[in-house]
Amino acid sequence: DLPRTNFRRLSFDHCSLSLQPFEYPVCTPDGTVFDILPFSPPSGKYHCPVLFTVFTNNSHIVAIKTTGNVFAYEAVEQLNIKPKSYKDLLTDEPFTRQDIVTLQVNFSLLETPCLTLSNKRSKLYRKMPGDKDSQLMDCDPTNLDKFNVSNFFHVKNNIKVIDPDEEKAKLDPSYYLKNTNTETRETLLELYKEFKGDEILAATMKAPEKKKVDKLNAAHYSTGAVSASFTSTAMVPETTHEAAAIDEDVVRYTYVKKKGYVRLHTNKGDLNLELHCDMTPRTCENFIKLCKKNYYDGTIFHRSIRNFVIQGGDPTGTGTGGESYWGKPFKDEFKPNLSHTGRGVLSMANSGPNTNKSQFFITFRSCVYLDKKHTVFGRVVGGFETLTAMENVESDPKTDRPKEEIRIQTTTVFVDPYEEADAQVAAEREKVQLEEAAAKAKAEAVPPKKEVHTPKTYRQGIGKYINMAAA
Repeated sequence: DLPRTNFRRLSFDHCSLSLQPFEYPVCTPDGTVFDILPFSPPSGKYHCPVLFTVFTNNSHIVAIKTTGNVFAYEAVEQLNIKPKSYKDLLTDEPFTRQDIVTLQVNFSLLETPCLTLSNKRSKLYRKMPGDKDSQLMDCDPTNLDKFNVSNFFHVKNNIKVIDPDEEKAKLDPSYYLKNTNTETRETLLELYKEFKGDEILAATMKAPEKKKVDKLNAAHYSTGAVSASFTSTAMVPETTHEAAAIDEDVVRYTYVKKKGYVRLHTNKGDLNLELHCDMTPRTCENFIKLCKKNYYDGTIFHRSIRNFVIQGGDPTGTGTGGESYWGKPFKDEFKPNLSHTGRGVLSMANSGPNTNKSQFFITFRSCVYLDKKHTVFGRVVGGFETLTAMENVESDPKTDRPKEEIRIQTTTVFVDPYEEADAQVAAEREKVQLEEAAAKAKAEAVPPKKEVHTPKTYRQGIGKYINMAAA
């Protein structure tokens, strides 16, 4: 009887060492198959190159030792053994009968009555109906060790080759989650993408960089670090109350008291603009800084609607582009005394709340319904005939794009109140620093020692301060 206990059969298309499907197989003279390269899954099914029958675990498979080509036994039997023409079926290279190596035999045929086992040579013979003589099958059916995975030396002794990639993969906890269902894997994958707990914890534990606080930017409230560190163990302990630092732009804008003035040179004429820098400082600073860096030079007014507005400020000319001076959108600045009332109101275009960038529009008539939706930051104070010429240009009724190009050629900034404000802040800060330095020097100065006047003594004992000679 064939041994069945602890028998784990190795498939014919697997390497006897890696126990994985092979890609570049080689075999030993006894039919043991190995893969000479690392495992890479085959894209198709293995088949006989002559009969094109797909190899399965029940196929009788043989290899030619001299060429390494693999065939179904039926092909070799019919085309080589029976006609006694021992030439490789693919390369026509000659070989001997002993060069036929059995890789796999169909053991289920052992139970068929047409197969007999010779006790002399332990060889398997087959006698099919109509055959006069039994035919020798080139395999030893009792040699099962090369198919029994349990008896492989490296399997029994648990010998493994260390794979650097696998060792690296083991560092990831997900490596050990091999039996999770699809939903769990998707959840964990999403969690790994969004989870930033370690970064947040590290940022919390790290002491925040303290801003330099002086007389100009010191707030009337503290940073709150003392109370926060007292109630949270994740924060660095703080024992000294310090004034919070007001944002530098807020400090600068308190010194902006004047209007700004800009001229747009267009191919239809000039437009003189007055900017409400004292009421909408951030929006006006964005517009003035973009004009100074020639951001609007060469841009077109891509949208014009008669009796409504004309819009521009997009370098792409599509109405979807443009960036602010700081490279990111900034907040709206709505003021109750600034309204879209009258002709020539300058306002910011946006795509929603707090999405101001570089695009702006000028009204052709009152549009009060745009209040608290768009930031009014200026008005036209000169060049209304140019504005009329721009309005008279026909537009496409579908896209509102002017049929004739209206282009901003250059811009000129006449008054920039932010330069003056920056100069005032710098001068004030320098003055404060000098005052602080003087106060510090005064505190550190050592006062001179005062002379202590004591009465003159004339003798010891009672009456030592009395000059008897003078008496």
